[in-house]
Amino acid sequence: MPLGTLDRTAPPLFNQGPSALSKLIFFSALSLFLMVADARFNIVRPVRAAIGAVLYPVQWVAMKPVQLALGGTRYIEDLQTAQRNEAEARKSLALQSERASQTDALAQENARLRSMLELRASTTTPGRVAEVLYDAADPYTRKLILDQGMTQGILPGSPVIDERGVLGQVTQVLPFTSEVTLVTDRDLAIPVQNTRTGARSVAFGEANAWGGGLELRFMQANSDVQEGDLLTTSGVDGVYPAGLPVGKIDRIERRADSAFARIHCVPAGGVAAARYVMVLVPANLNLPPKPAPVVAPPVAPVKKKGDKPAKGEKADKTDKATKPAPAAQPDRADKSADKSARPAQASQPDKAAEKAAEKAADKAAERAAEKADKIEKGAAR
Repeated sequence: MPLGTLDRTAPPLFNQGPSALSKLIFFSALSLFLMVADARFNIVRPVRAAIGAVLYPVQWVAMKPVQLALGGTRYIEDLQTAQRNEAEARKSLALQSERASQTDALAQENARLRSMLELRASTTTPGRVAEVLYDAADPYTRKLILDQGMTQGILPGSPVIDERGVLGQVTQVLPFTSEVTLVTDRDLAIPVQNTRTGARSVAFGEANAWGGGLELRFMQANSDVQEGDLLTTSGVDGVYPAGLPVGKIDRIERRADSAFARIHCVPAGGVAAARYVMVLVPANLNLPPKPAPVVAPPVAPVKKKGDKPAKGEKADKTDKATKPAPAAQPDRADKSADKSARPAQASQPDKAAEKAAEKAADKAAERAAEKADKIEKGAAR
């Protein structure tokens, strides 16, 4: 390296520049100047606005994570609150729906019971209300189980009705439950009567897996029946009271190759939706009350001529009419007896006077009878 080309200045590491004290004084004075200038002349406001505008994107980016964290926390809290409110609202709605359904069920049950009471008022047969526990398990039979049994006085063969009409008949009675065979069961038959024509027939049950109805058998093909005719119990079997609705004629099939018509009926009672029923006493056991004994009025004994009157009786006037004309003295005796009996009638409140008057009347009647006998004997001679 040639001489004179070597840099002999101190390296930057050792270049101290102004001292720290001078820097402190400079910047302190600058700060004071800027504060006074900003307070007096607002010269720093444009600078502050420019710096704020430049730094706003940086500030927005820097605040986003914090806002996202706060928003996420708030969203989770709001979501939980909304879910909680929704669960409470659903629970309240379920309770309201349950209450509404219970109210509807109670209203329907009240209407059924009122209808049953109206039907019960139309018949004088005694009975008691029972509740249906469950249906029989066999799909080809129509039977119900009631919560009333032998201990409650249920009798076998008792008719069962609801608010619309006849349901069936009690076929088995246990100590605390009883079994009812419905009118749609194939083993049950009810004597019925057409309310329009008065014709009597027998309704048989038609049970199947899809439901059930009634059928009028052994009816002539040319019999006077129409769709919509009401069938009621005829009462000839001694079990069902007369006049209870059984069903309505729904369909009539007349065949040319048969002398009988197939008549299908719809049961009047709610055989598929019975809840409360009324069990009646069989009609053959519902005996009318015994009438009160009729007491015949006392009949006066027929008196003959010559009989003496009993004690306390007056002489019969008919005897006087049959006596001959000369017998005028007995009339005087009767008058004296009546005169002696008048004080007894006037002194009814006094028992002693009453007895005395009775004795006097008896003696007078005896004397008159004796005189009448003597007069009759003389007339006979």
